[in-house]
Amino acid sequence: MKQPAQATAKRQPSAVPSEYRPLHKYLDERFANTVVLTFSEIEDLLGITLPDPARLQSEWWANPDADHAASAQSHSWIQASRTAKANLVAKTVSFERAAD
Repeated sequence: MKQPAQATAKRQPSAVPSEYRPLHKYLDERFANTVVLTFSEIEDLLGITLPDPARLQSEWWANPDADHAASAQSHSWIQASRTAKANLVAKTVSFERAAD
């Protein structure tokens, strides 16, 4: 039986750019519905420094919708069935499990 495209896409972490795969793996393996990470924790996972827009523009963390196309980095949480919401003042990101 053929699976829906969305279910197939979730199983294809290759859609996640290589530099963001560690974040995808971390989020995908968490059972909690909400995972909050500091920018520093995300950088530790990735092994790279987040670009300046990640620290200064909430749009960098935007989830794809009618106003925002999927960005390279957003694939890391989308493929883990999460949405992201940044708190730039606190330097944290809350990753919520997306409703199925």
